[in-house]
Amino acid sequence: MGDFNLALIIVAIVVCVIVFLVNVYLLVNYQHPDDKNQAYFPKFVVVLGLSIAAISILMLPADVANRQACRHAIYNGACNLTLPMKDLWIAVYIIDAVLVFFVIPFAMFYYEGDQDKTIGKRVKSALMWVVTTAIVCGLLLGILYGVVGKVDFTVRHLSSTTTNFPTTWTDYTNTQPCIGGSGARQCSAYLANAASEKTWTMRATFPEYVVALATIVGSVLFTIFGGVGIACLPLGLIFSFIRRPKAVITRSQYIKEATELGKKARELKKAADSLHQEERSGSKGRKWRKNVKAVEKELLQLEEDVKLLEEMYPQGEKAETAWALTVLGYLANLVLGILGLIVSVAWVAHIIIYLLIDPPLSAFLNEVFIKLDDIWGLLGTAAFAFFCFYLLLAVIAGAMMLGMRLVFITIHPMK
Repeated sequence: MGDFNLALIIVAIVVCVIVFLVNVYLLVNYQHPDDKNQAYFPKFVVVLGLSIAAISILMLPADVANRQACRHAIYNGACNLTLPMKDLWIAVYIIDAVLVFFVIPFAMFYYEGDQDKTIGKRVKSALMWVVTTAIVCGLLLGILYGVVGKVDFTVRHLSSTTTNFPTTWTDYTNTQPCIGGSGARQCSAYLANAASEKTWTMRATFPEYVVALATIVGSVLFTIFGGVGIACLPLGLIFSFIRRPKAVITRSQYIKEATELGKKARELKKAADSLHQEERSGSKGRKWRKNVKAVEKELLQLEEDVKLLEEMYPQGEKAETAWALTVLGYLANLVLGILGLIVSVAWVAHIIIYLLIDPPLSAFLNEVFIKLDDIWGLLGTAAFAFFCFYLLLAVIAGAMMLGMRLVFITIHPMK
């Protein structure tokens, strides 16, 4: 058992390091060229936020694996050797809430502030927004915690009769194994006497209350974005392969397309400069915000068109290698899309046959994970982690597809 816990601790540390390194790679690989070697604090926040999001998902299989340490326990105190999952869950959710409502908004307000202002003024402006948010959230949480920060649960009182220790066991047969009268088939206090139920009310601790609220909000958002993303994620990868560039274009075609994109870029620059002048003059009305969103959308489309054009006409000494990597990348999208489609169908089938139908037709994925766990202690846990992590990717895909606005944080739909 001690070896199992030690292995679980090592796996947890290694997984956390891998998650952090993968997020650093994603940031470095997908950051805008103009953001290189600058804006380190927002980048750190991005890496930390992505890491916490992934770890919060991977906590589920870690909790399952941690419970296995007590499955073959010989003595009651064996569970004290396991990881303190309750404290870890609370810590992850608290950090998640702080990031969402305080750290990330501060980084966004600071990073997207007027570049003409000094660093001090940008920090001051971002802090004012964050402090205002903190006051509103603090008052809201405090009022809700004082009014409805309680939990009700039903307690059933069970009792049964007793009997003298028998001198012989002839009175007990396979048809009458227990106390409770003729026809009893179970040693159950519930069958022996009428049950009485009472409702107990207890006040939850404040950290547990924050976790509960975060879970409720997360469940609503997960239902919306996860439902969309579980279909869009694999289909988007498959369609990207279908719509891939089939061959390299000629130089004349490249020059023609590049000229058109250059004209569009100059028009967008003029529109952006005009909006920037309006912002300086203080005329930031509804029409201005609408025009800003339109320019941002066109800019995203322009970047996609430029990327596609570069793929269709690779340049430089390693042009053939670049084209080969492009082809392999789209093939990888096809493979990942098919794999994702299988996982999505498995999740939908599991929800239908195990959750929506009462009684369930089959345990389905539960049985699969248990059988994998029987093969090797962490194999079922790893499979469970993969399926949970896939849901996180589906939520991200759904959010980027639909777009979202949370008070002061806007996620624009992606083309």
